[in-house]
Amino acid sequence: MATLIIAPLDTHKLLIMFSFSITCISILYLLLGCCDSSENSQKLSLGWYDNNNNSRSALRGLEGGVDGNSSGREWMALRRLPHALIIGVKKGGTRALLEFLRLHPDIRALGAEPHFFDRHYSRGLGWYRSMMPKALNGQIVMEKTPRYFVTPETPGRIHAMSKNIKLIVVVRNPITRAISDYTQIISKTPDIPSFESLTFKNRSTGQIDALWSPLYIGLYAKHLERWLAYFPLSQIHFVHGERLISDPAGELGRVQDFLGLERIITDKHFYFNKTKGFPCLKKPEGSSKPHCLGKTKGRTHARIDPDVIQKLREFYQPHNLRFYRMAGMDFGWQ
Repeated sequence: MATLIIAPLDTHKLLIMFSFSITCISILYLLLGCCDSSENSQKLSLGWYDNNNNSRSALRGLEGGVDGNSSGREWMALRRLPHALIIGVKKGGTRALLEFLRLHPDIRALGAEPHFFDRHYSRGLGWYRSMMPKALNGQIVMEKTPRYFVTPETPGRIHAMSKNIKLIVVVRNPITRAISDYTQIISKTPDIPSFESLTFKNRSTGQIDALWSPLYIGLYAKHLERWLAYFPLSQIHFVHGERLISDPAGELGRVQDFLGLERIITDKHFYFNKTKGFPCLKKPEGSSKPHCLGKTKGRTHARIDPDVIQKLREFYQPHNLRFYRMAGMDFGWQ
């Protein structure tokens, strides 16, 4: 009777077959995952993540990352160069405007001032992009650096980055702005000369020192002229600094229109803080307390000699009138 002999399996061949099977399964899994990812990317770019054809729902709570509900979408957010800039002016209300705009779910704003176009331009656009918060397609990325408005080189540098960028300038009465600027200076260096002595080249002759920084910044027409050499007026939006205090919702509504956004930030978001003398935010989402700007905002201004104030009114009047004509807007500063 014949005996059936079964040869033992070759261990080496068995290992090869097992490895080959695992590799095939892994490739199939990756292919299926890529297809799903491509489909999701297409949906995002077409705005399919909510019923309003925008990326709002996908981006809520994303500040350099995403919240727990959006963790699966983190890879969709990228660091992008800004679409809009708040370029000035110092002590005009730029910090308040930025904080108010950050309420909008379609705005991604850098909190710190990067000073790229005035101080760090040599670091390159790659460095600048790395400073920006992550954003999805359709999201507006922005930053604010008030010194841009008065630095001669910045208009050309910004134009080289983007010819279509939107620019926001917050302006207020240049005399009030100068006093606020000086008040901040003396809080850091209390031993500097008085506002009155710094205002004049020679007080006996009444000649104003227009190159003293707190006064120079208020020559809005002079600075705007440089910007209009590179950008049309339609790309520049002026925020009325005084109205930003008295009617924040109205000013924010116009800024949202300028940026092409839905008016989501409204009067329901604000209350007036009588102690500080400016509007604060009501309870932000995820917080149980109202939010006001820091202690450095709303300082009591230094008291200035009324005669010096009058001299400054006379000095600024022709500059203000020229600025009104250039901006196409009467700010009503007397």
